[in-house]
Amino acid sequence: MPDDKDKPQIIREQRITYDDYARLEDGNRYELNNGKLELMSPGPSSIHQLISAELQYKLRQTCNREYIVLSAPIDLILSETEVRQPDLVLIRRSRLHILAKHGIVGVPDLVTEIVSPSTLKRDKLDKLKIYARFGIPEYWIIASDASTLEQYVLVKGEARYELHNIYLEDDPVQSDHLSCVSFTMNDIRLQIPNIDSEV
Repeated sequence: MPDDKDKPQIIREQRITYDDYARLEDGNRYELNNGKLELMSPGPSSIHQLISAELQYKLRQTCNREYIVLSAPIDLILSETEVRQPDLVLIRRSRLHILAKHGIVGVPDLVTEIVSPSTLKRDKLDKLKIYARFGIPEYWIIASDASTLEQYVLVKGEARYELHNIYLEDDPVQSDHLSCVSFTMNDIRLQIPNIDSEV
């Protein structure tokens, strides 16, 4: 079991809305979890950023015609009291109406989180439930060393995900929902120096 240090730090107990959240100007990064303000961990490490950049590059190579790829920090506004900042988001170009000046307002086609020790519980438990509840069709969780990609797919007619596949090494990552996807985790790992460094 993760210990208490893995729990997100709740900054305000009383429920607040997106408007309250948007007015914060203290230089910290937060997420809004059911109206509770949670302080995010310090900025991502260089390894985390490299994994994100390589994944963006691979997705843009094959999906750019149909989708746009956005990366953190960007607000994913799922409701007035639920605002998240996924590491990567894919939105079909025919659905760009969900983009607003201040973030994404609505449900993207894919969200991806690159887990680190400090975000493991949040990404694999909390966000798994939240993203499913709001109907995001697909959710990827990528290990902090880029060794694995866990692919969760929304169960039709239900607000829950099913683990569809775990991709390792040279397994071709594929998606029924995103047919343009075509890469392996080794494609990502081979571009990352010092992959054993802590994320």
